[in-house]
Amino acid sequence: MLAKVLSGAVIGLQGAIVEVEVDISPGLPAFNIVGLPDTAVQEAKERVRAAIKNSGLIFPTKRITVNLAPADMKKEGPSYDLPIAVGILICSSQLKDDVNKMVFLGELSLDGSLRHTHGILPMAALAIERGLHSVYVPAIDASEASLVDEAKILPVTSLSELVKHLNNEVCIPYFKPDIEVKKTSFIPEIDFADVKGQEHVKRGLEVAAAGGHNLLMNGPPGSGKTLLARSLPSILPRMSRSEALEVTKIYSVSGLLPSDTPLMTHRPYRAPHYTISNAGLVGGGRWPRPGEISLSHRGVLFLDELPEFGHNVLEVLRQPLEDKIVIISRAQGSVTFPANFMLLAAMNPCPCGYFGDPIKECTCSPSSIVKYQKRISGPLLDRIDMFFQVPRIEYEKLADEHKAETSEIVRSRVEAARDIQRMRFAGTTIHCNAEMSPSQVKEFCHIESESQQLLKTAMKQLALSARAFHRVLKLARTIADLANEPNIHIIHLAEALQYRPRSM
Repeated sequence: MLAKVLSGAVIGLQGAIVEVEVDISPGLPAFNIVGLPDTAVQEAKERVRAAIKNSGLIFPTKRITVNLAPADMKKEGPSYDLPIAVGILICSSQLKDDVNKMVFLGELSLDGSLRHTHGILPMAALAIERGLHSVYVPAIDASEASLVDEAKILPVTSLSELVKHLNNEVCIPYFKPDIEVKKTSFIPEIDFADVKGQEHVKRGLEVAAAGGHNLLMNGPPGSGKTLLARSLPSILPRMSRSEALEVTKIYSVSGLLPSDTPLMTHRPYRAPHYTISNAGLVGGGRWPRPGEISLSHRGVLFLDELPEFGHNVLEVLRQPLEDKIVIISRAQGSVTFPANFMLLAAMNPCPCGYFGDPIKECTCSPSSIVKYQKRISGPLLDRIDMFFQVPRIEYEKLADEHKAETSEIVRSRVEAARDIQRMRFAGTTIHCNAEMSPSQVKEFCHIESESQQLLKTAMKQLALSARAFHRVLKLARTIADLANEPNIHIIHLAEALQYRPRSM
């Protein structure tokens, strides 16, 4: 007898429908799975056998063949356990053959219960898009799957419960999500009020957060660069639902979505160590998985000790910073991951860290200083909008008891600026000023004649490239938005130019 059960797979971040065909025929007992399965799928044989027996059902002692179609697409992960088990039970007449328009997803335990499964969200989204009216998922993943609009999700706790439901002995009700996903209150690790001094850098972080701009901090050890970086998430604007779903899908596929967090409501903040590999940063592997730049999507990627990262690791950032996506090519095909993130980098001016420090003398030779700074290529620096010198903090500022401006106050200004940008780019896929194309820069970043003369002079003196020219205009547009000004004035352009580097 032949049975067909629908399941799902994940390719990159997109779902794909997989048809699980099960055939039971007379002969010596055997259990074979074909259709390019990986090791985890091959091991489903033992999990399914034990789960069926421990659920009080009969595992047929005949020749069982399972085909995962389409056969030219590689299958990975344990999400095929449940559909394989359902197919075997249908073939052995323990289940009614009435599973059309149903999708089954989930990993089985040996006792027949269902475990948490990665990538439920994209697979459920595709099932609803294809008009499949019911999606059976592990009960622990029901809230994640229900994020898909108009999804009819049935939470399953065990194989025996599913069998009784399909045989009309019990009824598993559709999962009813909350009308609005609860947004947990965000408690920042570091508040802006905790950072003493460095007012010019805090102003720059506010501008960067308002427009989604990349920035680099340069200063001696102990000047507060890492502390400032950790305070940035506290002023980032809240994500829209569409942004939250994008981020949730990435974390679901990567297996990093906490089981008690169906929706990522806070912007990601990733800070990989400088020993990270190319694949760890941009993604990759035999089965391509998102890297740190995709895990930072709609959030912040903090690279501390920037020159210590490998040269090749830094150079692979150039294309994602420009295109906001990363394409990983393999012999079987290519996978595209989103990579729209803010780059926040920090570095010391020299190997010892004290070049230019007014108190502690630098012990590095001129050649070693130049060599250290040359580790960061010009094309990569050209993709950074803002540069800051972070000097040593004086005792008076550290000991000052005056309460600085809190992150909540700064965040309100940032969100007001983002609201202006949201209205400006309504009907497009752009979310902030940093994402504008050259044609949009020309449309929305018009400057008056007096400002044009200042920009012309700056182009010559600072040797700005065409890319840097557009980045200055985007930055000036963000500064004007923070001031709630519809037009870019010379004061906004002057501040934007102050953030360009004079020298490394």
